[in-house]
Amino acid sequence: MIPILDGAAELAGLPPFDLGRVFTGWGIDPFLFVLLVWVTGLYLLGVWTLRRRGDAWPLGRTVSFVVGGMCLFGFATMSGLGRYDTVLLSVHMVQHMLLAMLVPLFLALGAPVTLALRTLPARPRGWLLALLHSRLAMVLTFAPLTLALFVASPWALYFTGWYDASLRSDYVHEMMHVHLVLVGALFFWPMVGIDPVPGRIAYPFRLLMVFLTLPFHAFLGVTIMGQTELIAGDWYRALPETAGLAWLPDPAADQHLAGGILWGSGDIIGLVFLAVLFTQWVRASMKEAAREDRRLDRLERSGG
Repeated sequence: MIPILDGAAELAGLPPFDLGRVFTGWGIDPFLFVLLVWVTGLYLLGVWTLRRRGDAWPLGRTVSFVVGGMCLFGFATMSGLGRYDTVLLSVHMVQHMLLAMLVPLFLALGAPVTLALRTLPARPRGWLLALLHSRLAMVLTFAPLTLALFVASPWALYFTGWYDASLRSDYVHEMMHVHLVLVGALFFWPMVGIDPVPGRIAYPFRLLMVFLTLPFHAFLGVTIMGQTELIAGDWYRALPETAGLAWLPDPAADQHLAGGILWGSGDIIGLVFLAVLFTQWVRASMKEAAREDRRLDRLERSGG
């Protein structure tokens, strides 16, 4: 007997998925939409405040935060990816990688904490500085802990009842999206971010930390591909009859595809992070060399 699925009625009549649906199947998620508008608005208000008083703010940071971070967040959750992420595990996996890796990367490169420190009034700026120097911030950005959270989170998501619950509850579904971004930000912000956050380590160790994530994604992807038990199997098996989605592929085949997406995209995005880190390291080394040259020039002039 096919179980009645909570929330499946909302999916009834969903047309077959194809690449075009990613760009045409938009819908508004009220909570995430309000979050996106508020965060983007506050960032742009900070940029406008700087410009109004004559201070500069790099355009690249604004583009990174607004377009690469917040717009990509909206695309992952409210485009066709968001509309089909509860009926195809493979679509959800694309969404997962965007939210857990690319969105945190672009948000970090946008330096919102630095922007806040430069634009907030004295009292809120003092609160933010106190938070940045607090024991809580040091614990949450401690590199081994953030690596463990980043690695363990997907295992907990897909191999407990958490993912199944996210399919049946809009609230759990939305919080899962926010969770993916937050865990990614905790790990990558001290690695590639410009902001003065605690937990920053030397560049060789940053490269090592990011490199360690590469086999993790491969191993998890292979595990999902080879697993005979379906992730959220009751949900996916019942969808064709309960929601009238006869076009859905075999859930086992879709799960195999999802594991392959996790495996392949994890390596590709990880290499992007390594490239960003290496570029930052080279630039930091060049700036340090220039400072040292200036120091030696001053010593030479003072000695002469």
